[in-house]
Amino acid sequence: MTLTTALVLAAVLALAALAAHGLWSTRRARPRRAVVDVAQAVPERVEPSMGALTVDAGGTAASLPVAARRSGARIDALIDAIATLAIEAPASGEMLLAHLPASRRAGSKPYYIEGLSATSGEWEALALGQRYGELQAGVQLANRSGALNEIEYSEFVQKVQAFADAIGAVPDFPDMLDVVARARELDAFASPHDATLSVLLRANSVAWSVGYIQQCALRHGLVPGALAGRLVLPAAEEGAPPLLVLAFDAQAALADDPALAAVREVTLSLDVAQSPENIEPFSAWQQTIRGLAEDMDATAVDDQGRPLTLQHFATIHEELNKLYRALEARDMAAGTTVARRLFQ
Repeated sequence: MTLTTALVLAAVLALAALAAHGLWSTRRARPRRAVVDVAQAVPERVEPSMGALTVDAGGTAASLPVAARRSGARIDALIDAIATLAIEAPASGEMLLAHLPASRRAGSKPYYIEGLSATSGEWEALALGQRYGELQAGVQLANRSGALNEIEYSEFVQKVQAFADAIGAVPDFPDMLDVVARARELDAFASPHDATLSVLLRANSVAWSVGYIQQCALRHGLVPGALAGRLVLPAAEEGAPPLLVLAFDAQAALADDPALAAVREVTLSLDVAQSPENIEPFSAWQQTIRGLAEDMDATAVDDQGRPLTLQHFATIHEELNKLYRALEARDMAAGTTVARRLFQ
């Protein structure tokens, strides 16, 4: 082999090496992609329509009036201010429904109108084909928007009064000062006992494509939610809020080519008040974190970017148990209708 031939061969090999390295670098820079057609593998969206650890188990549970609990009833004296509507004779569901207010919200607070069924003797939402001997309306005292205020209560009174006038009922409203005081007291309890457990899963090396995230999430039972960039672990109870929520950049999920949109972190959250303790939501949260971290080559970190250890999870679990006991003491155990409404 002549010197010229050797130099040419060396140059060709060098160019080939550079090209291979460039190709390798380009492939490495691309997000990890799903190995299957995720669009076909992921089931239909099943998230029901309802919607960092913040736990403080301090505070003393104060007493609130408790109404008799009846199946089918939504109004609850634990978290509602209740007005009675006296009627002279049983009224049909058709007539009552025809005069219901168009909106059942007073500011940021929902309110409900129920009837005592002449057939079953149970309080229930008004329905066709039923007759009701008594009526009541209840406005929620507090939710995640804060306590019911004077303006919201006045709006509730105005709307219920208009409904009462239309059906010939005589309403009896609780005193505004008492209602607002109860609302503030309930909000003072709820605020420090509202907890959402959230952990950040951050890619250790290569970023992920949207399809890759969905593929990994699917292995752990999560399915696409109602919003872009959201996957959920559905609850076993029909119509209940999802047990877990996995969220990532919505812009990546809405990209023209999601396979090329690079995502480097996702958040897995557990809304504590929405799920009963006996189904062990904390265990599901922790196990899903571990499984996703292993599958996606990710590290679980807190909101300061510090890796979470087994000791961190043990501490969180201990605080969570205190929170569960505090909610139970107030007759608002996690996963009950009252708790779900209050912490919404």
